[in-house]
Amino acid sequence: MSSSYKFRNQEKLYFATFTTIRWVDVFTRTIYKEILLDSFRYCMKHKGLEVYAWVIMSNHVHLIMGSQSKPMADILRDFKTHTAKTIIKAIEDNSQESRKDWMLWMFSKEGKFNPNNTHHQFWQQGNHPIELADNVMIDQKLDYIHNNPVSAGWVDMPEHYLYSSARDYAGIKGLLDIQLIM
Repeated sequence: MSSSYKFRNQEKLYFATFTTIRWVDVFTRTIYKEILLDSFRYCMKHKGLEVYAWVIMSNHVHLIMGSQSKPMADILRDFKTHTAKTIIKAIEDNSQESRKDWMLWMFSKEGKFNPNNTHHQFWQQGNHPIELADNVMIDQKLDYIHNNPVSAGWVDMPEHYLYSSARDYAGIKGLLDIQLIM
């Protein structure tokens, strides 16, 4: 990972992105999105993760995050490790998953190329964190996150997409208890 993409100042907000290997569209199923949400809730409650904005797309996640306790890099490392194992197990156990063999093959194939993995690799390496140094950057990343489902053609308005904090910013209770940026 480039040295320009690291969590350097624990007191700042960061925009982070993490993506499935080879951009595999895993998050087209609710069961897998719910695993991410449960993991976010756990990290928020037990690890000090502060979520300010988020969106789950079909093969990646964007969020604006912070933490005043544990290092953000450690929180995301633990989050990605846990969700990778849990989602792969859910895929293995899901008899209704029509793409099961193909997805498991892809994750296994990628895992063989990474000495840090024993069997599978689910997430691409890195989180691509970008420090949000000022309000202009924060506003730009908030708009980008919330308009991702609109740009994908999934919804007409950002707040219509269930798996995003755009609902919270529109005054509708969202799926995660986030901290609004005002």
